[in-house]
Amino acid sequence: MSDAPPLAVNKLTPAGFHLSDGLVVPGGLVFVDGRVLLWDVDPPADASGGIEQAWAGWTAERFKVFERVVPRPEILLFGTGKSVIPAPKAVRDYVSSLGIQLDVMDSRNAASTYNLLSEEGRTVGAALCPLTPVEPRTGGSR
Repeated sequence: MSDAPPLAVNKLTPAGFHLSDGLVVPGGLVFVDGRVLLWDVDPPADASGGIEQAWAGWTAERFKVFERVVPRPEILLFGTGKSVIPAPKAVRDYVSSLGIQLDVMDSRNAASTYNLLSEEGRTVGAALCPLTPVEPRTGGSR
């Protein structure tokens, strides 16, 4: 690994994530081991219809990348978009089965906490949903 600082989120807008290397990325991102991966997800739906409805279509499959990374993060910060929506039980159980602590928060706070813990040298990961549904290939709305 190089001596360069790990990538960090400088700013989060409805158009995407502004990274410390100057790149602007629409859509979701996964940060792990100082690297960033594109994550083609939308934020969960409004939770007023219940948690299960908000997370319709979400399964543990979206977190399989954490099976492959070495070292696995101690903590996974899961940013759920504009607001905090508790993760579905299947996701919580899956991440826990990998020996990773899951902390759920809105994406702005998850990005900020990731930046802080990463700067401290902690083995931390982040899975960040965008603030609004966005097409990651074009940056347009879905």
